[in-house]
Amino acid sequence: MVFDKFLLGRRRDQLSEGDIQALEHEAGPVRKLPPRSMLVREGDPVSVSTYLIEGFMCRYKDDREGQRQIVAVHVPGDFVDLHAYPLKRLDHDVATLTTCRVAQIPHARLDDIMAQRPSMAKLLWFSTLLDAAMHREWIFRLGRLNALCRLGHFFCELESKLRVVGLSDGCKFELPMTQTDLAEACGITAVHVNRMARELRERGMLRTQGNQVEILDREALYRLSEFDPAYLFISSTGAEH
Repeated sequence: MVFDKFLLGRRRDQLSEGDIQALEHEAGPVRKLPPRSMLVREGDPVSVSTYLIEGFMCRYKDDREGQRQIVAVHVPGDFVDLHAYPLKRLDHDVATLTTCRVAQIPHARLDDIMAQRPSMAKLLWFSTLLDAAMHREWIFRLGRLNALCRLGHFFCELESKLRVVGLSDGCKFELPMTQTDLAEACGITAVHVNRMARELRERGMLRTQGNQVEILDREALYRLSEFDPAYLFISSTGAEH
């Protein structure tokens, strides 16, 4: 099943098997998207909602010179463009970072599901509110934390989200993002990312090697980065904090 595994920890416990089956029934064929490809362009009409099954995606905005600011990173289990369900278009771009597999549900079918299944309506509403909570945390991170803490906070958030869907063991996880990607998410330069990653390693908190990230001292990294996972609203059926 496409949806059952990754809804775990995202209020999956509040859904019946019928709810999950309704999503499965309405989803179109699973699509494979190449890395670094556009899914939704800012301002274009959107008539489907896309559920990420495998891979990493991001939302971003470009300045007038084409410099990108990543405003969200999505992992398996996320609806990446659910905001467009009521808005009909997005004010930002959505693109893949890696090869991705996605399922898409037409908005007309979401109308039917939500009318017939109030629990599903609450889940989708929860998803958009969770995005808003993460956006507030990103504003805090970019506005109040220094470069070292920004990078540490970003790693903490991604590890927490990946743990929920079984893609982190609590310490080690794969993060196929370049230094440029990390820089664009943290509002610093790629050179600065390299320096800050080295400092985190020298402090014994975190180690990166290629696409592999290992948190060596979670308590210290949380404290340094002012990270509190409460804003992720991970349910009791998901991973422990």
